[in-house]
Amino acid sequence: MDNRYQFLCKNLILFFAILFAVIVVVQHFELPYGRELLPSLLSPKVMYNKKSNYPVRGESSNFVSVRNQSLKGDLGLVSSNQTSDQNNAGKNWELKDDANSVSNVMQEKPIDTEHNVSSNGFTERGNLSESSNQNRSSDSGLAVPQAIPASDSNLSTPVMYSDSSSRDVKPVPLEGTFRGSAMKVMPLSKMNEFLHQSYSSPHSLPFYSKVERILADARSHIENSPIIHNDTDLHAPLYRNVSMFKRSYEIMEGMLKVYIYKDGEKPIFHDSILNGIYSCEGWFLKLLEANKQFVTQDPGEAHLFYLPFSSRLLQLTLYKKRSHNRKNLSQYMENYVEMLIAKYPYWNRTDGADHFLAACHDWAPKETRGKMLNCIRALCNADVEKGFDIGKDVSLPTTYVQSPQDPIKDIGGNPPLERPILAFFAGYMHGKVRPVLLQHWGNDSDMRIFNRMPHVKGNKNYIEYMRSSKYCICPRGYEVHSPRVVESILYECVPVIISDNYVPPLFEVLNWESFAVFIFERDVPNMKNILLSISEEKYLEMQNRVKRVQKHFLWHAEPLKYDLFHMILHSIWYNRVFRVSVA
Repeated sequence: MDNRYQFLCKNLILFFAILFAVIVVVQHFELPYGRELLPSLLSPKVMYNKKSNYPVRGESSNFVSVRNQSLKGDLGLVSSNQTSDQNNAGKNWELKDDANSVSNVMQEKPIDTEHNVSSNGFTERGNLSESSNQNRSSDSGLAVPQAIPASDSNLSTPVMYSDSSSRDVKPVPLEGTFRGSAMKVMPLSKMNEFLHQSYSSPHSLPFYSKVERILADARSHIENSPIIHNDTDLHAPLYRNVSMFKRSYEIMEGMLKVYIYKDGEKPIFHDSILNGIYSCEGWFLKLLEANKQFVTQDPGEAHLFYLPFSSRLLQLTLYKKRSHNRKNLSQYMENYVEMLIAKYPYWNRTDGADHFLAACHDWAPKETRGKMLNCIRALCNADVEKGFDIGKDVSLPTTYVQSPQDPIKDIGGNPPLERPILAFFAGYMHGKVRPVLLQHWGNDSDMRIFNRMPHVKGNKNYIEYMRSSKYCICPRGYEVHSPRVVESILYECVPVIISDNYVPPLFEVLNWESFAVFIFERDVPNMKNILLSISEEKYLEMQNRVKRVQKHFLWHAEPLKYDLFHMILHSIWYNRVFRVSVA
């Protein structure tokens, strides 16, 4: 009996040893970035490189974030060359091709502050949280070092997403773009992780051209940007990292070259609509084609290649009304790209990774699939559930331009003390969110929540409500994007974004949590409590930041520094640079 017992024990031990070895091997080769089972079982901490804010390649994509807005002192970043010349703006940059010029990732000074690990996963609609008021500061170090603490505040920034229901949801791997079912919701914190992961992962093909080496060197210069403490043009809390943004913008001004394909016939190509809800793509196309600083006629020196089409004009030209068939639109764009591939060598060098497009129509995500998925797609309909690729694609702001002759006419709003209305919305009852908004808050005396308002010339009644409200509600319609986000900023009203899975505009650079409120669609019934929970001090801070960020959302017939044309171009440039490997 003893012998049989010993035999069974030995077999059990051998079985569990083999099973454990198999699990470790499978985990090492199958999980993202080779994360092993043992550390994940034994330690609640994420794998973290103590010398850098970047997860080490080959390690977990989870990362440690610091609450930038609540820290005091010099939470700086020590560059290997802090004496870099800051007077290079506007000069021609010549970044050396020498491999030695690609320096190491910036080191971070040791800090005494406790790190806060972001644990937000995907949440599901229908699981109402206990509270929607989550006072979360910016995850501003994503794929870039942590920003310098705000000089005007050490209050944490409210992000009104509630993630308490995520405890009951199985985590979704951070690989590729979001492909969840219609019941999945990606919080802003998870979008931040995707951005970080995208920038931390190498995307360059083995072919390392001269242009790629120049971009790798530009990335190194951006990562090692000197710390900016006080800048007269840029208000630090508005940005993920103001130092890196400024250096990146300077390098872009000095070296970026864009080649615009001349192929394609009007009206779909090389033509613009400058008014209405889809005007963003038209303004960008018009201004870029007229630009002499960034546009080159020599494709050999180009860092980016532009596909100059209008998704709105594509729809107006080819779509047969009430046919409910849009395949011909997608096929038309596929044929265009195939023609470029057959005619020129440029696409095949990077499989389209250095090409980009700007499209604002609701249907643009489907019109730009196939091989165009490799491009940098600047889209107004920036919906992760429909394939928006964070870290590659760029979220365009939906700008409703009434007068192309004067696109910034009548902007501005009342001072905070002259805004008696708590919150305002008016519009068609498109989609599922707006009817719920009207149902719950249409009769509330503190808010003005309307169906479509009577038309008045110049929308003066609508504008006056925005100017007189503390918060402007920006709910999704049929799609995730809305012109109300930019309208709120133009009329200096704090935007309240209610649009699950929407990536806010210029996401690569702007710290949206510092000047906007985000509410899950499911939490509309609790919206008033959420808004009232924001202190007067915090509201005044956010409203002031809305005024300061306004310049980034303005169109000018002659582009100005840091205006919307330059910000869109910068985000496209930035994603191109950070998809180039420095090693």
